[in-house]
Amino acid sequence: MLRLNQIRLRPGHSEQELEDRIRKLLNLKKSEPLEYRIFKQSIDARKKPEIYYTYTVDVKLRQEEAVLKRAGQKKQKPGQIEKQEEVLYRTPAHGSENLSHRPVVAGAGPAGLFCAWILAREGYRPLLLERGAPVEERIRDVEAFWKGGPLDPESNVQFGEGGAGTFSDGKLNTLVKDAHGRNRLVLEAFVRFGAPEQILYEQKPHIGTDILSRVIRNLREEIRQSGGEIRFHSRLTGLTCAENAGGRSLRQITVNDTEEIPAEVLVIAVGHSARDTFGMLLDSGIPMQAKAFAVGVRVEHPQQMIQNVQYGSSWAGKLPAASYKLSENLDNGRGVYTFCMCPGGYVVNASSEAGRIAVNGMSYHGRAGSNANSAVIVTVSPKDFGNDHPLAGVEFQRRLEALAYREGQGRIPVQCFGDFRRNVPTTALGEILPQIKGEYRLANVRRIFPEELADSLQRGICAMDRKIPGFAREDMVLSGVESRTSSPVRMVRGDTLECEIGGIYPCGEGAGYA
Repeated sequence: MLRLNQIRLRPGHSEQELEDRIRKLLNLKKSEPLEYRIFKQSIDARKKPEIYYTYTVDVKLRQEEAVLKRAGQKKQKPGQIEKQEEVLYRTPAHGSENLSHRPVVAGAGPAGLFCAWILAREGYRPLLLERGAPVEERIRDVEAFWKGGPLDPESNVQFGEGGAGTFSDGKLNTLVKDAHGRNRLVLEAFVRFGAPEQILYEQKPHIGTDILSRVIRNLREEIRQSGGEIRFHSRLTGLTCAENAGGRSLRQITVNDTEEIPAEVLVIAVGHSARDTFGMLLDSGIPMQAKAFAVGVRVEHPQQMIQNVQYGSSWAGKLPAASYKLSENLDNGRGVYTFCMCPGGYVVNASSEAGRIAVNGMSYHGRAGSNANSAVIVTVSPKDFGNDHPLAGVEFQRRLEALAYREGQGRIPVQCFGDFRRNVPTTALGEILPQIKGEYRLANVRRIFPEELADSLQRGICAMDRKIPGFAREDMVLSGVESRTSSPVRMVRGDTLECEIGGIYPCGEGAGYA
């Protein structure tokens, strides 16, 4: 296979223009067969108004060496054409000993779903437990809550089939190099289950909350058809372990405080918000540490403003909804950065506990909302939590969320940035109107945070204004509190990925290994 890099074409180009450019680079005649796939597509807007789509393309040819030699006779940029071996994910070899009981996976978020899918595909007939509802029921519960109904602590933006990402628009970003083909496997699985094909090559692939729910249903059915079982409204509430010569090992689990299920293998993929489960696991002897994470606010700007800054006014309406990624290192040692940016999206009430407010962001597939939003967050570490207990970070989150609930009187508290800087409640909005799923109230978001964190957020936002003019505008809308950016705990595990209790495998975001 040949990989062609740095193919640049103007926005609005046709598929034929891309094929013509590939043939020109390879010195191929129109009569010669050509099979190619787009490996990566991105927008290069560094030299506005000169904007290009940039492609990396993989080409399969019968006489590869001859074509490569012929293409080499033309002047090319260094590295523009190179040989490439296709990397396909291979499931690790099965163990040599039979399991007495089927493996159990706790949590049907991304980590748990894909774990159960692979196990089912390999014939292990896993039992997948999810404390929340199936995605169809969950969507109804969440939308009712956003319209002013009561919070269901077991079926909400955090808990239920698909995990927290179901209502965070299915962004599929990673900085992990794909040496083993895992990333490609995940993307191809999403496409197979109903996601748009372009996620296979977009630089920042995104599915959209509206499409993701259908993808998750299809993945669920494949797990079942492959021999797996999925139980909803089934919360992991206890572990029973046995002492042996090598230490402790798992013998059974308890579900919903009543049902006991024999098990010798348990994958814990409960997500970053399963605070009660964290407590149970710690009491059961799972080694756990508090870890650093970040907290902050959701900020909203007009999407048109972001389009103009990122692409220039001449291209702003002709290209997909623009995103941004910003970071600042402050002289107080804190980092402030944007996270989970949602072009044309909505801020959502992502609470999962009564008397507490947490927010997140989401977009539908079309990203057609009038506002862009992202989290602006500041780093916090165990020294901020007040004590060295493994769950001190959880309690730190809870304190902020309780303050947000109080400030908004049970609704999402909203403030204009100018008022945030002056530390006064907002009484009237400017030109930017909040795009929020859930009830909100004008308030003083700054009062949610310790002053050092509030000052860091203010300084970070003002510094970001130098990169995106208008970012720190007076009427920019802030909502609080963005507290669930990542897990506040890490479950300690060894080289075999087990914790010190044999047969228990902490996995994914909730275990601190996103």
